[in-house]
Amino acid sequence: MSLAASLDDADPLGAYHAEFAQSADVTAYLDGNSLGRPLVSTAGRLAAFVDEQWGARLIRGWTEGWLDLAETIGDDLGRVALGAAPGQTTIGDSTTVLLYKLVRAAIDARPGRTELVIDRDNFPTDRYVLEGIAAERGLTLRWIAAGDVTADRVAEVVGPDTALVVLSHVAYRSGYLADVPGITAVAHAAGALVLWDLCHSVGVVPTELDAWGVDLAVGCTYKYLNGGPGSPAFAYVARSQQSLRQPIQGWLGSATPFEMGQGYEPAEGIRRFVSGTPPVIGMLPMRGMLELIERAGIDAVRAKSVALTEYAITLADELLPSAVLASPREAASRGSHITLDHDGFRAIMPGLWQQGIIPDFRTPNGIRLGMSPLSTSFAEVELGVRAIAAALS
Repeated sequence: MSLAASLDDADPLGAYHAEFAQSADVTAYLDGNSLGRPLVSTAGRLAAFVDEQWGARLIRGWTEGWLDLAETIGDDLGRVALGAAPGQTTIGDSTTVLLYKLVRAAIDARPGRTELVIDRDNFPTDRYVLEGIAAERGLTLRWIAAGDVTADRVAEVVGPDTALVVLSHVAYRSGYLADVPGITAVAHAAGALVLWDLCHSVGVVPTELDAWGVDLAVGCTYKYLNGGPGSPAFAYVARSQQSLRQPIQGWLGSATPFEMGQGYEPAEGIRRFVSGTPPVIGMLPMRGMLELIERAGIDAVRAKSVALTEYAITLADELLPSAVLASPREAASRGSHITLDHDGFRAIMPGLWQQGIIPDFRTPNGIRLGMSPLSTSFAEVELGVRAIAAALS
């Protein structure tokens, strides 16, 4: 028996693999950190909604639970994956829109402060949103140079003029896992607020937003939460920050939405950060994944994530000696994906996809291997790395 087969045989989470839809022409799916596989149950869940709720209840469904679904699922997400008490998480909009809302709200909560802090290796959306808001509001961006973002490096750039720090829990390219509580404490000591992007950590890295003193967070739901292409994002606003006033004032975020009155007065609690009608159908697929994560346990998911990335690194050391590991070698500093750099990777990507080997490419020369613990097997990892080595040679 091969090592991969032995690892799969001993995997306590291996049975979950069968709960995900499989594609006949894909033999190694290593891009779960970009788009998670759908659950087998998702098709039935959506069909039942169309037949039994949308089709049968029609507009009555809004008052029978649909209007509250963003907060209901938000509370489930908070409990299962965020370490957030009820009433602090909502689902809706895209990550980009939620970033804009919360960044603007945070700036207004720190009048007189003129600087925003972000790192140059952050995901483009985060950087672009902050660049736009800085230009719009006449603020200064303080850039953390490329590289791992540590508490010491943040301490070097924050100060009395810092309004907000925006960082990613797991770096989208390298997979570096930031010290959220340590960095948050540094920003707070300077009087600044902190917004964490959880897109590459939610559902795969144990997270304790309440215990860590996090102010604000956003994230997408189509990666490790398997919500599907373009599924709505989520926002976390700590109870201590729920007096913030967000800038996109829509009807459903008002105190009395069905009065349709003149003048906007924000709702109390997390609903004040909602703008428009909740994306009911778009929220449904992630419910099944949250149930799965809760059943497996987020700590067990993390343990398998570490095992998968360790195995991928071991294989790369052996089979791809000319590639450079662009991710932390130490498991405690790594999320659930790794990036390998090699100048030949761009050219081999189309052929890999044709073979049904699906990693991701990240410029300028990186292949990213994203392991989703409940749906990725050790055999897939071995098959994928061996195929990359064969294509490169």
